[in-house]
Amino acid sequence: MKKNRFYRINKLLEMPSEVYLQVPKITSLGFNKIMIENYKNILEYQDFFIRINTSIGIINVNGINMKMEEMTKDDLIIEGEIDSLDFEKIEN
Repeated sequence: MKKNRFYRINKLLEMPSEVYLQVPKITSLGFNKIMIENYKNILEYQDFFIRINTSIGIINVNGINMKMEEMTKDDLIIEGEIDSLDFEKIEN
C-alpha cells in the first residue's frame, strides 16, 4: 500500500521512473563513452572488461583501453573503445 501511494505521487509529479525505482539508466555519449546512473557498486574492473552491479542485475561493459573517467555515488562515466554491453538479469 505504501509503495503504491509513493508511485502515484511520483507519477503526479511526473518524475522519471529511474529516479524513484532506482533502476539503472545507461546513456551512450558517442561510441567511446557511456554514463551509467543508479548503480550499486563495481564488481570487477580491468582495461578490457568492467562489471557493474545494479538493483536489477549486472551490466558488463566490454572493450579496449577502458577507464572510469568520472565516478560519484549515483553515476559513473566509462571511456574507451567500447565493443559491447551485456546484461545479467537477476531472477526473483
